[in-house]
Amino acid sequence: MTASVPAAAADRPAPSAHLAQLNVATLTRPLDDPRTAPFVALLDPVNATAEGAPGFVWRLVEDGAGDATGLRPAGENVIVNMSVWESPEALWDFTYRSGHLDVMRRRREWFARHVRAHLVLWWVPAGHLPTVDEALERLADLRANGPSPRAFTFASAHTAAESGLAG
Repeated sequence: MTASVPAAAADRPAPSAHLAQLNVATLTRPLDDPRTAPFVALLDPVNATAEGAPGFVWRLVEDGAGDATGLRPAGENVIVNMSVWESPEALWDFTYRSGHLDVMRRRREWFARHVRAHLVLWWVPAGHLPTVDEALERLADLRANGPSPRAFTFASAHTAAESGLAG
């Protein structure tokens, strides 16, 4: 994958660490159910917004597809979303200050409420693309041990330096 560098970023030194994120969501109905169609229709526009967002580095995409909804490593009804960002601020801005927020506000139309952690953040060396297994291990760590520099959330964030990587 190649990525263009925004002009403003060309003047800054490249970060040595990026922020990876995984979130999982349990569907209340299959993706091909008509009641889930509004969510499916929003996938391409939201993914395009992410890819065009400042600080976006990479997102998980199933081979031959435009998204990762066909991957089910966490269970038959569980879809995964995984991406890498230059900073927590970049991910926060995409998540809560873009059209993605409108989808999040409607999530109860399509997804069950999670009792356990469903989002995990962790630092990776710049250039490293995490695997799904790595991401699920970080989520399991967060669920078992709570937030730490290895696995955390927006509310319990840790710096790259705390995670053993220079930021």
